[in-house]
Amino acid sequence: MYDTDKRKLLSALCHGSIFFSAALVSIGIPIAILFVAEDPVVKESAKEAINFHFNVWLYGAIFGVLAWVLIGIPLLALLLFLSWVLPILAIIQSLTNPDQSYRYPFIFRLF
Repeated sequence: MYDTDKRKLLSALCHGSIFFSAALVSIGIPIAILFVAEDPVVKESAKEAINFHFNVWLYGAIFGVLAWVLIGIPLLALLLFLSWVLPILAIIQSLTNPDQSYRYPFIFRLF
Protein backbone atom coordinates (compact mmCIF):
# COMPACT_ATOMS: atom_id res chain seq x y z
CA MET A 1 0.00 0.00 0.00
CA TYR A 2 1.32 3.40 -0.96
CA ASP A 3 1.01 6.58 1.10
CA THR A 4 -2.02 8.51 -0.20
CA ASP A 5 -0.80 11.92 0.95
CA LYS A 6 2.58 11.43 -0.72
CA ARG A 7 0.82 10.23 -3.87
CA LYS A 8 -1.40 13.33 -3.91
CA LEU A 9 1.53 15.68 -3.35
CA LEU A 10 3.84 14.18 -5.97
CA SER A 11 1.10 13.81 -8.59
CA ALA A 12 -0.05 17.41 -8.07
CA LEU A 13 3.57 18.58 -8.21
CA CYS A 14 4.07 16.78 -11.53
CA HIS A 15 1.02 18.39 -13.11
CA GLY A 16 1.60 21.80 -11.51
CA SER A 17 5.23 22.00 -12.57
CA ILE A 18 4.23 23.67 -15.83
CA PHE A 19 3.38 26.79 -13.80
CA PHE A 20 6.90 27.16 -12.39
CA SER A 21 8.48 28.38 -15.61
CA ALA A 22 8.70 27.72 -19.30
CA ALA A 23 12.32 26.65 -18.96
CA LEU A 24 13.87 23.30 -18.20
CA VAL A 25 12.88 23.52 -14.54
CA SER A 26 9.27 22.81 -15.38
CA ILE A 27 10.12 19.60 -17.25
CA GLY A 28 12.88 18.63 -14.84
CA ILE A 29 10.50 18.21 -11.90
CA PRO A 30 8.36 15.44 -13.45
CA ILE A 31 11.48 13.77 -14.87
CA ALA A 32 13.08 13.70 -11.42
CA ILE A 33 9.88 12.39 -9.85
CA LEU A 34 9.63 9.72 -12.56
CA PHE A 35 13.06 8.37 -11.66
CA VAL A 36 12.72 8.69 -7.88
CA ALA A 37 9.14 7.59 -7.22
CA GLU A 38 8.21 3.97 -6.73
CA ASP A 39 4.44 4.49 -6.77
CA PRO A 40 2.93 3.43 -10.15
CA VAL A 41 0.26 6.16 -10.07
CA VAL A 42 2.90 8.84 -9.45
CA LYS A 43 5.02 7.44 -12.30
CA GLU A 44 2.00 7.60 -14.64
CA SER A 45 1.31 11.19 -13.55
CA ALA A 46 4.93 12.11 -14.22
CA LYS A 47 4.80 10.53 -17.69
CA GLU A 48 1.58 12.38 -18.51
CA ALA A 49 3.06 15.68 -17.31
CA ILE A 50 6.20 15.14 -19.43
CA ASN A 51 4.09 14.33 -22.48
CA PHE A 52 1.95 17.41 -21.86
CA HIS A 53 5.06 19.62 -21.64
CA PHE A 54 6.40 18.28 -24.94
CA ASN A 55 3.04 18.75 -26.61
CA VAL A 56 2.71 22.34 -25.40
CA TRP A 57 6.20 23.14 -26.67
CA LEU A 58 5.59 21.44 -30.02
CA TYR A 59 2.19 23.03 -30.58
CA GLY A 60 3.59 26.39 -29.49
CA ALA A 61 6.34 26.17 -32.10
CA ILE A 62 3.93 25.11 -34.84
CA PHE A 63 1.33 27.74 -33.97
CA GLY A 64 4.09 30.36 -33.66
CA VAL A 65 5.14 29.67 -37.23
CA LEU A 66 1.51 29.76 -38.34
CA ALA A 67 1.11 33.14 -36.63
CA TRP A 68 3.11 34.64 -39.48
CA VAL A 69 0.16 33.94 -41.75
CA LEU A 70 -2.33 34.96 -39.02
CA ILE A 71 -3.81 31.47 -38.70
CA GLY A 72 -1.78 30.69 -35.61
CA ILE A 73 -2.88 33.66 -33.48
CA PRO A 74 -6.21 32.14 -32.36
CA LEU A 75 -4.50 28.77 -32.06
CA LEU A 76 -1.85 30.29 -29.76
CA ALA A 77 -4.63 31.81 -27.66
CA LEU A 78 -6.32 28.41 -27.42
CA LEU A 79 -3.02 26.76 -26.50
CA LEU A 80 -2.42 29.35 -23.79
CA PHE A 81 -5.89 28.76 -22.38
CA LEU A 82 -5.53 24.97 -22.43
CA SER A 83 -2.03 25.07 -20.95
CA TRP A 84 -3.56 26.72 -17.89
CA VAL A 85 -6.88 24.88 -17.62
CA LEU A 86 -5.77 21.29 -18.23
CA PRO A 87 -3.04 21.23 -15.54
CA ILE A 88 -5.48 22.76 -13.05
CA LEU A 89 -7.98 20.01 -13.87
CA ALA A 90 -5.19 17.44 -13.50
CA ILE A 91 -4.23 18.80 -10.08
CA ILE A 92 -7.84 18.75 -8.91
CA GLN A 93 -8.29 15.20 -10.15
CA SER A 94 -5.01 14.12 -8.52
CA LEU A 95 -6.14 15.53 -5.18
CA THR A 96 -9.71 14.21 -5.30
CA ASN A 97 -9.01 10.78 -6.79
CA PRO A 98 -5.41 9.84 -5.91
CA ASP A 99 -5.78 6.22 -7.03
CA GLN A 100 -6.07 7.12 -10.71
CA SER A 101 -3.69 9.09 -12.92
CA TYR A 102 -5.09 11.96 -14.99
CA ARG A 103 -4.90 11.51 -18.77
CA TYR A 104 -4.58 14.73 -20.75
CA PRO A 105 -6.87 14.95 -23.79
CA PHE A 106 -5.66 16.07 -27.22
CA ILE A 107 -2.03 15.02 -26.79
CA PHE A 108 0.14 12.35 -28.30
CA ARG A 109 2.11 10.26 -25.88
CA LEU A 110 5.82 9.54 -26.23
CA PHE A 111 5.89 7.30 -23.15
